[in-house]
Amino acid sequence: MNSPQSRFDVIVVGGGHAGTEAAAAAARMGARTALVTQRIETIGIMSCNPAIGGLGKGHLVREIDALDGIMGRAADAAGIQFRLLNRRKGPAVRGPRTQADRKLYRQAVQRLLKAQPNLTLIEGEADRLLLDDGRVAGLVLSDGRSFSSPSVVLTTGTFLNGLIHCGEHTEPAGRVGDRPSLGLAAHLKELALPLGRLKTGTPARLDGRTIHWDRLEWQHGDAEPELFSELSTRVAVPQIACGITTTTPEAHEIIRANLHRAPMYSGQIQGRGPRYCPSIEDKVVRFADKTNHQIFLEPEGLDDPTVYPNGISTSLPVDVQQAFIRAMPGLEDVQIIRPGYAIEYDYVDPRALDPTLELRACRGLFLAGQINGTTGYEEAGAQGLLAGINAARLAGGQDGVVVDRTKAYLGVMIDDLVTQGVTEPYRMFTSRSEYRLSLRSDNADERLGPLGEDLGLLSTERRAHFTAKQNALRHAMTVLGERSLTPNEAAAQGIALNQDGRRRTAFEILSYPTVSWGDLRRVWPELGEVPEKIVARVETDAKYAVYLDRQERDIAAFRRDEDLALPESLSFTSISGLSAELSVKLETVRPRTLGQASRVEGITPAALTLLVAHAKAAQRSKTPARSLHEA
Repeated sequence: MNSPQSRFDVIVVGGGHAGTEAAAAAARMGARTALVTQRIETIGIMSCNPAIGGLGKGHLVREIDALDGIMGRAADAAGIQFRLLNRRKGPAVRGPRTQADRKLYRQAVQRLLKAQPNLTLIEGEADRLLLDDGRVAGLVLSDGRSFSSPSVVLTTGTFLNGLIHCGEHTEPAGRVGDRPSLGLAAHLKELALPLGRLKTGTPARLDGRTIHWDRLEWQHGDAEPELFSELSTRVAVPQIACGITTTTPEAHEIIRANLHRAPMYSGQIQGRGPRYCPSIEDKVVRFADKTNHQIFLEPEGLDDPTVYPNGISTSLPVDVQQAFIRAMPGLEDVQIIRPGYAIEYDYVDPRALDPTLELRACRGLFLAGQINGTTGYEEAGAQGLLAGINAARLAGGQDGVVVDRTKAYLGVMIDDLVTQGVTEPYRMFTSRSEYRLSLRSDNADERLGPLGEDLGLLSTERRAHFTAKQNALRHAMTVLGERSLTPNEAAAQGIALNQDGRRRTAFEILSYPTVSWGDLRRVWPELGEVPEKIVARVETDAKYAVYLDRQERDIAAFRRDEDLALPESLSFTSISGLSAELSVKLETVRPRTLGQASRVEGITPAALTLLVAHAKAAQRSKTPARSLHEA
């Protein structure tokens, strides 16, 4: 225990998307960090779909990248088809996505981790925590090795008491081919943590050599790919197209006839699955009037014949899977490489966490990813990043960092989790944010870059890139602010403005829906020197300007509530006038501020009035609230 190799500032358990971001973030901050995983060769593996990003999820990847995380760079290195979703809609709801080569993605993650100073990779299975007076003191592995640390981050994914279901067959596993984490699951149960069960699933993997591709439609990537990382300059590998097929009435009938063999319908599975990523058997039951569902056939790699059929996640028996899949166009003779399955696993009610992702009942223990009730690589990676930051800060004797929901989708997600809890696996959508006009995927570095600099998260290369881009943005805004036209002068240039005699700056003129950067460049040719990426940013800000001004007022109101801190020692059950149900909910969540309390399910204006009185009384008596670094 006393050798240098057994002492760390931060220990991260799990080598998935949450664990890799947590370990990399802690190490970037200078903490001596260990990443413990069952098998080093599986670090960065894509357990389910071979894709990164999407609607809401793409925003999270950009935010991870803004804080110098690794997911965006790995996705760019492995991306074999890039698409910007919702391209025809406004910039706020567009989501970058890439189909990835599984092998290349895993290799990119491992390469970035192995190049990270302060990070040690340890192969082994976590068994239990070392505790000292209720606080984390280290970790013990199943082989008896032990490591001391004041901060541990658990990112167990689906491994915690994991149980695979495929028809009537069940098998303890973290995923196919990997052992579940049983010792750690039992240990967390001993700690009396609020545990529950969730489930997720994955489709069969198909042999692309047995697919009739000539019978399918094709989906191509964007002609001008939009990458994830600010540090990426070009597409790294050849690009591919995906095939499109559909389910059929015959396939649906096969599924209906075998629902009694589906674990979700036979009662074999108890955990709740993700509503927004249902199994094919759920789709057939819930949307009984639909005769087909679109299925995307996504190659898993440039030199891999495996194909991922996106849209038919299932836990039906293997023979039923074979039958309904072969009832689809182009798949009449397809061979299954690996059947689909569902997996149940333990999670911890996220309302037991502070917004730093530290567990209130066990200081020094941080949780990230599916253990908090989320689903998706991107949600896991973003949580892991914040957990790694706060684990490193705790080890260094610093305050925790909280990212509020006005600044990032990361803040939205964590506030939702710790305030509302989950009844099903949580997935990020742009609709979850009240402030999505300013939380765009194109401005993540501007929103979070200063925080990264303040925390010491950014590499020299990242800082230089961030500074150069911000200088270019400021220059462009200065130029637009210094140039102006009257309505008559604009009309002479072919630009129609309101004929009110008011002189408008070039930025104000650009806010008109009918005015483009090209129109301004005809008037002021020097605008042609502004880089294309900066042009796109400035145009978006101009078009959204009136709405962003309105949103800033909403954010100011949010700030007033968030600045009214509730005492850490406040007993909600002792407040006269609160219903028993609401006081229990407040005790479960332990909101830090009036704003967070206002988002607790079932809160009423009368209850908020009572909390305001207690908060102001605490301010007068100077009752301390928990010290946190607000971002």
